[in-house]
Amino acid sequence: MRIHAVHRLYDYRLSQSTRPFLARGGSIPRCKHCMLLPYLCICSIKKTVPSQSAFLLLMYDDEILKPSNTGRLIADLIDDTQAYIWSRTQPNTEMLRFLQDPQWYPIVIFPDEYAQPQRPVIDDKTKLALPEKKRPLFILLDGTWAQAKKMFRKSPYLDNYPVLSFSPERLSEYLMRKATKDNQLATAEVASLTLEKLGETHNAQLLTLLFSTFRENYLLGKSRQQLPEQSYQAQLIEALA
Repeated sequence: MRIHAVHRLYDYRLSQSTRPFLARGGSIPRCKHCMLLPYLCICSIKKTVPSQSAFLLLMYDDEILKPSNTGRLIADLIDDTQAYIWSRTQPNTEMLRFLQDPQWYPIVIFPDEYAQPQRPVIDDKTKLALPEKKRPLFILLDGTWAQAKKMFRKSPYLDNYPVLSFSPERLSEYLMRKATKDNQLATAEVASLTLEKLGETHNAQLLTLLFSTFRENYLLGKSRQQLPEQSYQAQLIEALA
């Protein structure tokens, strides 16, 4: 089992808790890495894939502890994934140094309607042009919609980076938490669109399949059902073989 940045951040955040985490479903025994019930655990079938991209998950405080969080799926698949807890007044110094590393070209993923007029925006119809010898570092603001908007507004160290904005026509298949708006997607779904935008179609499909597997197993666990014969998990095993 590969331990990645999201797992380490989860352990750190849990160590800082002074009281039990009381989110819905938080008291049920789960695999601490995939957050699924033990009989539905998918840790043994996951593996990383080569990618030009890197991701940085900026997570709202308790988001990392929620069993339904899908940000960890990105780190399961893409090796170059970092994760940090967001702070309005004391941003993580390691994260700030990471953002300044010259190998990266940071891009914030967020709806362009919230960006200031002078801020560069990359939309669905704009080709993603990268500076020479730089890799894209996609920054995802991971939390509820209200929390993500707060992070976008109150993170001045991100203001100089361009915004990548998606307007997906399909509705989210994310059924574990209800979205405020119809076109809101889960964090892993946004990352899948990003990989597709970068031209990594196969990786995008794998992440979508990993997300579908997690969603299916999570919902089966809520009702204590077994995997069906034709499951997303079976498709994922075949795709990663």
